Amino acid sequence: MNYLHLHQQYKAESLFGRYITLKHIEPLLAKHPTSIVGHSVLGKPIYQLLLGSGKTKVLMWSQMHGNESTTTKALFDFINFLHSDTKESREILNSFTFCLLPMLNPDGSELYTRENANGIDLNRDAQDLSQPESQVLRQVFENFQPDFCYNLHDQRTIYGVADSGKPATVSFLAPAYNENRDINVVRTKAMSVIVAMNQTLQTLIPNQVGRFDDSFNFNCVGDTFQFLKVPTILFEAGHFPEDYEREETRKYIFIALLSGIQYLYENDIVDNKNEDYLKIPQNKVIFYDFVYKNVKINYDDKEKIINFAAQYNEVLNKGKVTFEARIAQIDNLDNYFGHKILDAKGEVYHDNDADFPNIEQNADFYLGKNIKIVNGLINN
Repeated sequence: MNYLHLHQQYKAESLFGRYITLKHIEPLLAKHPTSIVGHSVLGKPIYQLLLGSGKTKVLMWSQMHGNESTTTKALFDFINFLHSDTKESREILNSFTFCLLPMLNPDGSELYTRENANGIDLNRDAQDLSQPESQVLRQVFENFQPDFCYNLHDQRTIYGVADSGKPATVSFLAPAYNENRDINVVRTKAMSVIVAMNQTLQTLIPNQVGRFDDSFNFNCVGDTFQFLKVPTILFEAGHFPEDYEREETRKYIFIALLSGIQYLYENDIVDNKNEDYLKIPQNKVIFYDFVYKNVKINYDDKEKIINFAAQYNEVLNKGKVTFEARIAQIDNLDNYFGHKILDAKGEVYHDNDADFPNIEQNADFYLGKNIKIVNGLINN
């Protein structure tokens, strides 16, 4: 398959950017037979979409965390492909039955928060099932009885692929099912699909695929479903250079979804791919959005050369997510990378209040007489 061409052809163009809510996806859902399988804390509908008639059943859910919307966009791109009435889509629909929950946390999506309206992280509620959204997911899981589960998330720009200096644009995890993180036949199946997706992505974004930490947490949904003997795969949509709206990343999530399903269509999972899975480098917190090097400051009447970093905060403002850069770290930047790096070459720092940066202040300052930084970036 020409995955890049397929994404260009079937991209859901009406979905763009980081802020995706029910009002954005409901017009798209109206084109398909859907059902409401429950409601959020604030009474918003949680939609279910069933596609296909095949033997292998796959449950996918997105926006369990309301501010993680990249996989929702990719899921609708995937839905468009499934409805393309091509030979490939017909083969998949005849072989699989998909149960899709495109927005599990509509309240958090509206508020652009990780948690639901009660301030609860739904991905830490798999045992208590204290929230209506968690109860919906568990009920769908029990009713549908999937053969595979896809748990679709975003991750922050801080993650890189080990110490490579490359961002973790896509990361995967076959969650642990016990404290020992043992590998049984269930995890092995999840690992095999991840290996197949990674092999495809390496041809497109080499060295930009990571493996998420597999520390066991029974309160997490993926760990629980894996314990319940259903192969479960965690997807993490991360940063691609210059792509803060995550439009490039959605493409690679779509490709991962489709290539993984294609692998399942073409193969009975009998080979053990565990070693290949474990060779995928682990995610590591090694990035800031901005790193400023060799900056001269005057502190206590002494001149000093420092490095410092700034990080974007995502802020919902009048129905749009804006990125506000704030100082995040001063010195202690060994082994860290910046998505953007500026070498001040000894120019003197000053802002409207002080001659040195402070943690959490807005990244608005001057370097010497000629370089003005506004919201982290050089303002020409």
